[in-house]
Amino acid sequence: MSMQQLDRLLDGFPVVSPVHAAEVSGIAVDSRRVQPGDVFVATSDRVDGHQYIPDAVRNGAAAVIGTEEIKTEVPYVRVEDARAALAHISATFYRNPANQLTLIGVTGSDGKTSTVNFLYQILKAAGLAAGMISTVNAIIGDQVLDTGLHVTTPEAFEVQSYLRGFVETGITHVVLETTSHGLAARRVNGAEFDIGVVTNITHEHLDYHGSWEAYLAAKGRLFEGLSKPKRKSRPVEPLAVLNRDDRSYEPLQALTSARQVSYGGDSRAEVWASEIENTPEVLRFVAHGPGFKIPIETRMIGNYNVWNILAALSATTVGLGIDPETAAKGVRMLEGIPGRMERIDLGQDFLAVVDFAHTPYAIRSVLEAGRKMTSGRVIAVFGSAGLRDKQKRRMMAEISAELADLSVLTAEDPRTESLDDILAEMAGGAESKGGIEGQTFFCIPDRGAAIEFAVEQAQPGDLVFALGKGHEQSMCFDETEYPWDDRTAMRAALAKILGLEGVKMPYLPTQETE
Repeated sequence: MSMQQLDRLLDGFPVVSPVHAAEVSGIAVDSRRVQPGDVFVATSDRVDGHQYIPDAVRNGAAAVIGTEEIKTEVPYVRVEDARAALAHISATFYRNPANQLTLIGVTGSDGKTSTVNFLYQILKAAGLAAGMISTVNAIIGDQVLDTGLHVTTPEAFEVQSYLRGFVETGITHVVLETTSHGLAARRVNGAEFDIGVVTNITHEHLDYHGSWEAYLAAKGRLFEGLSKPKRKSRPVEPLAVLNRDDRSYEPLQALTSARQVSYGGDSRAEVWASEIENTPEVLRFVAHGPGFKIPIETRMIGNYNVWNILAALSATTVGLGIDPETAAKGVRMLEGIPGRMERIDLGQDFLAVVDFAHTPYAIRSVLEAGRKMTSGRVIAVFGSAGLRDKQKRRMMAEISAELADLSVLTAEDPRTESLDDILAEMAGGAESKGGIEGQTFFCIPDRGAAIEFAVEQAQPGDLVFALGKGHEQSMCFDETEYPWDDRTAMRAALAKILGLEGVKMPYLPTQETE
């Protein structure tokens, strides 16, 4: 992008101090990534960005935006809310691309990525020029950009850069996965969305938000923004798509004055399902909605995908007027999503599946789906992340103790926490539901060894799940990200028992203590 005047970028945004003249050529929130000419925005999420201002200036920052009263060697603008300022200047810097797009935002604890992918396929089936941004990837025309490390919603300037890319390639409709972190940190601006979709709001990220109510409020920003004034080149009547079966339904219903549609598992909702049939190969049901009743079929198995599909149908048929038969065709087009109920088959006589499930709700949903996929035993390998919601550790182990035949508790991004302590908490949860260590559950710190142990226990017809990492490409120990992919690990474990060459188990530091 060309040089831009800082006062122009901040035009219309409330500031505490005067805006000094400065030309900037980019935006940064990480002092280590500052390029000469950038404006550095000192945000305060998990760390206080103000302490890194000297580093940003040394790296060539042309200006700084922050919330504290300080002196810097370059022009400094003080604001009340640095995150809001970042969102504002990011949109302005990239010439407000959302105004030229129909934007659908999907938020929730579970099922966001699947719902985004169903929406994307429906838009394509309808002949619309569509793009998407999810935690797995961003698709801009024929370009697929990987987003699958530990990044969820990209930073505000990255989102706006993606949206500008969509506009430049002729895309008209974009589906964006929005996390509670991203909404709370204003990485996306709720006022830019035409349609807001919620999957569910369950027990997740309370470490970040403090309470379920605060978590709900963060998600709610998407819906609050729907009714705000927009300057769209192709106006769409705003729509809130709400889950009638989730505890978030009534609070979110009261939060927005925009048009609403509900979806759910029975006729209390406006878009609902009947005759659900879930087999190891396909999920079928009948979808009912305003003026339609259509059969739905997808390879995305698991009853929870009924709700993800209903959400996508609601947004597209009610929100955009897409023909329900066309929407059903789009649902059928989705072959699979990396790390979502992804089967790993090297010729073994049991099922091996990798899934991203890492919340109590998701673990329950996946294990219940697994019960329908096999008449054999269900073996689950999973952990619980360090420096994240600690309450869910016991809860997930309790659920697995009840629903799986064997549970293998292991590492999942322990970060700077003690892995042994995390596993002890999880073991306590399993024992509270009658689990017996060494018989119905096992604690194996090294994730590779845990997956190997699970496949070694598998008998013909069993199902082995590796849960919690899905598509992610790294695992964090202390403050180091080690390359890791559960799918590679599962292939390595299967190759070992099958005597196949060429697939190596990725390294983790816990291998040295096994």
